[in-house]
Amino acid sequence: MTKQIRNPKPEKKSARGLRALVRISGFGLPSSFVIRTSDFYLPRSDDLFRILLLVTIGVITTMRTDAELSAFKQDLIDKGIKYCVGAYVDIHGVPKGKVVPVGHFEDFAKGSELYTGYALDGLGQSPNDDEIASVPDLDRGVQLPWNQEVMWYPADLTFHGAPYEVSSRVIFGRVLEEARSMGFTFNLGIECEVYFVKLENGKLLIPNSDDDLMKSCYDVKRFFDAYPLLNRLATTINGLGWDLYSFDHEDGNSQFEFDFKFTDGLSMADRYIFFRFMAKKYAADEGLLATFMPKPFADKTGNGAHFNMSLADAKTGANLFKPKPGETDRYGLGLTETGYQFIAGVLRHGRALCAAFAPTVNSYKRLIRRGAMGYYSWAPVFNSFGTNNRTNSVRVPMGGGRCESRNADSSCNPYLAGALALAAGLEGIREGLDPGKPQVENLYEFTDAELAKRGVEALPKTLGEAVEAFEEDPFTEKILGSALKQEFITYKRAEWEEYHQTVSQWEIDKYARLF
Repeated sequence: MTKQIRNPKPEKKSARGLRALVRISGFGLPSSFVIRTSDFYLPRSDDLFRILLLVTIGVITTMRTDAELSAFKQDLIDKGIKYCVGAYVDIHGVPKGKVVPVGHFEDFAKGSELYTGYALDGLGQSPNDDEIASVPDLDRGVQLPWNQEVMWYPADLTFHGAPYEVSSRVIFGRVLEEARSMGFTFNLGIECEVYFVKLENGKLLIPNSDDDLMKSCYDVKRFFDAYPLLNRLATTINGLGWDLYSFDHEDGNSQFEFDFKFTDGLSMADRYIFFRFMAKKYAADEGLLATFMPKPFADKTGNGAHFNMSLADAKTGANLFKPKPGETDRYGLGLTETGYQFIAGVLRHGRALCAAFAPTVNSYKRLIRRGAMGYYSWAPVFNSFGTNNRTNSVRVPMGGGRCESRNADSSCNPYLAGALALAAGLEGIREGLDPGKPQVENLYEFTDAELAKRGVEALPKTLGEAVEAFEEDPFTEKILGSALKQEFITYKRAEWEEYHQTVSQWEIDKYARLF
């Protein structure tokens, strides 16, 4: 377990000094924001990562007065709220938190709830460390649709009053501020794929015996067989204001997809965490399991969580990936130079990013050409980009104006994956990178030698290989910091080794009587 980094000789920084650091680093300091210095310590004055982390996320805070918090609480009471939850996530993107009666809302809003980080996966603490605290994002609360007495808030973590550097949501916020300093906002849409199944005697079963087509994608009859559950989810999504624009029966039996409108990156990551939580609740009400396991069945398609990404002008909101009339589009895919450069950055670090996009042992049973399926898997296995061509890991959908990372799956931590994908894209823009010519052919049909001739690199084939790529790329530490990077490596390597040391039923069937 990686221990919390401590500062043997704290150096306290003044607000004046911090404002200078903000100016030096290129970050603006709106007049409506203030700096709290009572708990601001840095171990080294030249530690730029921590300076930017503290300045951009936690030390700069929108202050609410006690009177404002009291009014906020009264509004909750008027809505019938009895309890509040500040939900942060562990290294896996699984929400955690405490339930606080609304009568203690003011303390809750200021970070009263403390947690022993060692009790959770990937939060960088040992049993002797002081507690971390959760601070709810009051601008992004959701009144639970199925229990109107509870208000859910996504939350950041702090340690001794400062942003906690092993919190993936904190890191994503820092990268989003870096994008804003460059004049960008990050728009993100995550496609939500899920299987609704029964779990009996350790086996996953399709609950509808009639949902057995080899190619069940877009099937209307099987969609309406599951209509009560699907309608409840769809109605709730729209009731939350997420603007659902499409949902359908996906390629696997009892697999479905929900697509709602893109929004800013942090809000979309929050919504994806909440969607998984909500889908599990609604499925359980029907006696089913909503599984976000990337590959529940060897002979069916996996659960993706494709990241649809673009940058907008921070002032005007204009899509900076969409060419204006007459603007040069070097590859004719409906993208600007900014868009192509962003893709090039993602591809530069594509193998390392794969560990965050596809973070489980099971993920790599999805990232195959065909396997046990009766036809191609639809999943990417190449670190490549191209047109409306689903054999690439990065696709430019028809019409352009955005790019889609297709190796992201339903088990990902969207804050961690979002931070790395955005940072890689920003690097591509800063350095003016070129992604090369788009791949337009069915890459599944090419041999390894033919792919090498085209300059097409394979994505990692196992979690172990992905973690190695993640560890070897200095970019991941630059963005995440050493503590969070090491936590991810520690937990994911242990996950891979645990799997590798397990004797499976396949091995018993294959070898027990062979020799």
